Amino acid sequence: MTKFMLLFLLLPIFIDSSAQQTQLQLKTAKNIILETADIALVLNVEENKDVNMVYLGNKLSKSDEYTQVTTQYKQAHDYTSMYQSAYAASGTRNLLEPAISVEHADGNQSLDLKYIDHKNDISTAGKQHVTIFMKDDLYPFYVELHYLANYQDNIFEQWTVIRHEEKKNVKLTKFASANLNLKSDDFYLRSYHGDWIAEMQPETERLTHGIKTLDSKLGTRTNLLMSSYFAIGMDKIWNETQGTVLLGGLDWSGNFRIDFEKDPQDNLRIIAGINNYASHYALKPKTPFVTPKFTYTLSTKGVGEGSRNFHRWAKNNRLVDGNGERLTLLNNWESTYFDFDEKKIFHLLENTKKLGVDLFLLDDGWFGNKYPRNADTSALGDWTENKKKLPNGIASITKEADKVGVKFGIWVEPEMISPKSELYEKKPKWVVKQTNRPEYYFRNQLVLDLSNPEVQDFVFNTLDQLLQKNPSLAYIKWDCNAVIYNAYSSFQSDQNNFYVDYTLSLYKILERFRAKYPKLPMMLCSGGGGRIDYGALNYFSEYWPSDNTDPYDRIFMQYENSLFFPAIGSANHVTTFGKQDLKFKIDVAMMGKMGFDLNLEELRPEELSFAQKAVKTYDNIKDIVWHGDLYRFSNPRENNYASLAYINSDKSKAVMFNYLTFYNHVFKTTKPIKWQGLDPNKSYRVQEINLYQDDKTIAEDLILSGDFLMNIGLNPVLENNRRSVVILLTATP
Repeated sequence: MTKFMLLFLLLPIFIDSSAQQTQLQLKTAKNIILETADIALVLNVEENKDVNMVYLGNKLSKSDEYTQVTTQYKQAHDYTSMYQSAYAASGTRNLLEPAISVEHADGNQSLDLKYIDHKNDISTAGKQHVTIFMKDDLYPFYVELHYLANYQDNIFEQWTVIRHEEKKNVKLTKFASANLNLKSDDFYLRSYHGDWIAEMQPETERLTHGIKTLDSKLGTRTNLLMSSYFAIGMDKIWNETQGTVLLGGLDWSGNFRIDFEKDPQDNLRIIAGINNYASHYALKPKTPFVTPKFTYTLSTKGVGEGSRNFHRWAKNNRLVDGNGERLTLLNNWESTYFDFDEKKIFHLLENTKKLGVDLFLLDDGWFGNKYPRNADTSALGDWTENKKKLPNGIASITKEADKVGVKFGIWVEPEMISPKSELYEKKPKWVVKQTNRPEYYFRNQLVLDLSNPEVQDFVFNTLDQLLQKNPSLAYIKWDCNAVIYNAYSSFQSDQNNFYVDYTLSLYKILERFRAKYPKLPMMLCSGGGGRIDYGALNYFSEYWPSDNTDPYDRIFMQYENSLFFPAIGSANHVTTFGKQDLKFKIDVAMMGKMGFDLNLEELRPEELSFAQKAVKTYDNIKDIVWHGDLYRFSNPRENNYASLAYINSDKSKAVMFNYLTFYNHVFKTTKPIKWQGLDPNKSYRVQEINLYQDDKTIAEDLILSGDFLMNIGLNPVLENNRRSVVILLTATP
């Protein structure tokens, strides 16, 4: 008995020693290095053919020193040798959250991916594309890990391609796009929750051991309650100009899941991909499954630099015509809602011209005959002009718009169907619904089953015919107001594939549309900001941040969106929402792509005159806003005001927006606001613009150096009767 107890007491020591010895025997066989202008990502291939991610940080001047990275970490034992796995699989020795898990055709649920080879492609200028080929030792199951480094933008994109050659389908029970491993003393997560008219509400928390998950299970409009974009601070102090920060997000418009796991070594694992909720995907043999891209940047100079990285990358690689122009517009929604006719629309075309904007956008309510679209309860799917409202069709409006000298755009919601519609009566099996349960509606509507090829053709043809009949249509607002309730596809043989195939089919439609209409401006709307992601924005020129157009609330939403999305993509409209004056509303809209949702007849003459002048003012600064670099000076959640600026590429011009967000009769900005991003050796003429009644506090002849503005600053003098101030800097000869 004594001998047995002694053996029992010694056993943990032997086990621990064995684990340590196993770890020490693993040697790195090769390094795979990806570099951008400032950042490096290093992967090690170990002698046992495991692939580990060992470094993400500042680029080293001597690339041969990346081999020394792992020698400087003396952390707790990794009994599995998988804590740093570049793509952790489940079912063998992994003890942490997997990036991939499967059920093979024979029912086995194990997977052990080993390195086969890799390819380093630098044939595209400014991009390095590394593909790592991996295979399970026992099963003909293959995974490709893709890493794309965008050199000038300091952006990495990761995705995977999964395939197999087994005799029957394999179930993918989890299939992430990326598995990152980060080292730091601490980690702070800034994530975003929200709801309708309350999008992008930030929360910051210190990550502790365990798993923090950001996810969506809504099917469509998937960012309604949670955004798939986030920031990770790796220093106790991290702000606009300080600290190491990772900004990232999943470029996917369907259900998503992002896990943040602090491992036993106190490192952080980030596993991002499609949500496997109700989606154990049945993958056919020899059919590749391509996961969406996980996009991220690392900044060691604070959040601001990370945002500018994202903005450059998005304009160069994602947004349609990201470096081009945009159309200012007047929308009829708040003027008419569903109550309009041809005469009213013709008058609004005249108002569009009078205001001085480029385009008139006809919103919801123009379609449906058997069930007219006079409310949000009918006609979605019946995309023919309502003969009572528009007896001469859309063609008559486009003709009148040409005559007046403005462009014309139109609203559609092609993914949706009203229960009260001719389409529903004719094609009930096209509808996403449980056939044996009561229907449950979101905004009185249901979702079409895009996974059905017939529905894909219907949606594409709806848009194509609209443009074929009306070739001068210059703009489309694509809306998506409903989430998916009672998910069931009459088309799908395996319901596990539905959620994923819905989103893939949406992209297929958009890909087909863009092949025919590559540059047509199109706004991405989803009951507000319910679908703001770079998966969808790959096909759109701009997005609608929120149905909440109160300028006070919009300051906060637009500020948070600016961490990831550029100003040229943010559709900001001046409306009747909010109690603020017209100048404040226009100033807030100017920090993105400005538009109007106003009834001009309700404006006083001096207000109309100001709005017309403001449009001309905006036309003079819009190129700086759309194509300049963003610098945020004051966070409205930390101070009583927001302040930010856009600076053009040669630093010869800049426009600064300042908004008071604190209602107090005695408060005013007592100290100057320090600029960033200017040329310290240039002198700038300081001019206050977009003045309502020539009320200004800055002398017209004021000239200050970039050095002064960045070290001393400029006080916009915000106070209760001066709640917004826009300042233009112009470099002097």
